[in-house]
Order: sequence, then C-alpha cells, then structure tokens
Amino acid sequence: MANKEYKYTFSKFLRDWTLIISMVCGAGLYLAYRALPALHFAGPVLLKGVTAIQPVLLFLMLFLSFCKIEPSAMKPHKWMLPLLLIQSLSFVALALLLAFCPKLPFRFGFEAAMLCMICPTATACAVVTGKLGGNMAGVVTYTVIINIVVAILVPLLTPLVYPQEGLSFSSAFLKILAKVFPLLIMPCLLAWIIRYLLPSFHAWLLRYTDLSFYIWAVSLGLAILMSTRAIVHTSAGFGAIAQIALGSLLCCALQFALGRLVGSRYRCRISAAQALGQKNTVFAIWLAYTFFNPVVSVAGGFYSIWHNCYNTYQMYQKRKADKK
Repeated sequence: MANKEYKYTFSKFLRDWTLIISMVCGAGLYLAYRALPALHFAGPVLLKGVTAIQPVLLFLMLFLSFCKIEPSAMKPHKWMLPLLLIQSLSFVALALLLAFCPKLPFRFGFEAAMLCMICPTATACAVVTGKLGGNMAGVVTYTVIINIVVAILVPLLTPLVYPQEGLSFSSAFLKILAKVFPLLIMPCLLAWIIRYLLPSFHAWLLRYTDLSFYIWAVSLGLAILMSTRAIVHTSAGFGAIAQIALGSLLCCALQFALGRLVGSRYRCRISAAQALGQKNTVFAIWLAYTFFNPVVSVAGGFYSIWHNCYNTYQMYQKRKADKK
C-alpha cells in the first residue's frame, strides 16, 4: 500500500512540475557536457542530433494538437487585431529608432526588445493554452497569421538596422516561410486528412492527445539546452548580456500583461495572453543569426527561460484552482 502511495505521489510530482524539470534537465545536460572535456569530441554529432530531433518533436506535438481542433473553429477573432498591432507597431518603432539613432545608449537592450516583440507565437502555445483552459484553435489561427506578418515585416525593416548585401525582400521572405511553415501547415493538413478519411484512426489518436504535453516537455528541455549553449558561447561582454537579459524580461512581462488586458475586453484572457507572450524562441535565435545581430540571439534563450517560468507558475495556479 505504501509503495502504491509512493508511486502515485512521485507520478503526480512529475506531472505537476514537468516544465521546471524539463528546464533544469536541459540546462543541466549542457552544463554537464561543458564540464566534461571527454565528451567534447561528440559535440558536433550531438548538435546535429538535437537540431534534427527538435522539428520532429514539434511536428508530432502539433499533429496531436490539431487532431483535437475542429477545422471550423480555426477562424480570426476580434482580439487578434490589437495583438497584431502591438507586435507590428512596436517592431516598426524600435527598428526606426535604431536605424536613425545608431549610437543609442543601451543599444543591445533595444535590439533584444525588437527581436522579442516581433518574434511569432510558439508552435507549442496551443498545448499550454489547452492546459490552461484557453481556446487552442484561436491561438493556432493567430500563430499562422503572425508568422505571415513576420515574414513581411522582417525583410522590409531589418535592412535599415542591419544592412546585408545581396539580401532581397523576396529571398528573405521565402527563407522565413521555408523555416516556419512546414511545421505549421503540414501537421494541420495531415490531422485534417486523417479526420475525414480515417475517422476510426482519428478517434484512436484522440485518446492520446495529452501525449502532446509530454512531447513538448522533451522539446522544451532541448530548447533550454540550446538556449544555454547560446548564452554560454556568446562573445558579448557582461554589460551587453545584462541589457539583453533585462530587455527580454521586460518584453516578456509586457506582452503577457498586454495580452491579458486585450483578452479581458474580448473574454479570452488566457488565449490572448499566451498568443502574445509565449514565443517561438528557437525561431528567434535563428532569426537573430540570419537577419539581426548574432549577439542578440541570446535574447531568445533568456526569453525562453522567462516565459516558461511564467507558464509553470500559471499551471501551478490552475492546479490549485482545480483542486478547490
């Protein structure tokens, strides 16, 4: 009897603190690798492995999430326009500020803010939103829309701040779409094909859609691992790192707060807050390396820590409320 109670308590602990455990494991694994020179020879192979596994996990996670979403539920909502304006106008304002004031004090902090404000919604956002009781379909719809906006605004404005020879709008636009859309559109199409052509298989899959949360937990661990690597390997000094960390923290707090404020007006606080506040930080790191200043890529790593800590707190509060 005591053994059963122990197993129940341990499994409950794992479920309740999955996100924190994933984050600690991700950071701990990289720091352990860093501290053991005997493992460094395997670094390139491990990096390729993590880079290859992450998209697969995201695909599976999104596929299982899309299986739960009715196609008819994916439609624009009124709350999406204010969020799009917040992200777009803040990015435009910051880009113009940096373009016309190149020697602006605390420039790294402003660059980090520019990246964090335009960064699109995380592909895992639907999973967290569903766990918190929000509208998964609405969040997925916003994720698709904001990725289109990012693909247009980034190629238009980043050349003003970070001039690159030979980079045209069309090539940058297609590069961003090629990076993001296979992980958004393909899982959606596959889920809908199975829904209509293989209904019995779709019904079977619905029994395992909660698995998407645990797939995300593994994906989160890998994302934190890569974020820790980016922070450790950055060539920026302490002052730049401090600016980037503070800039990403302020943007995280601001976007969750603005999302809740907008969502309160349209009775969708959870969905709007998650859509605006939870970011695709792996994409942010790639975006910084490709179009921004590579030093600023660590903003994605810091933001990943901030928004996942906040998500852990929200889930803790949700569990407390459900118990009552």
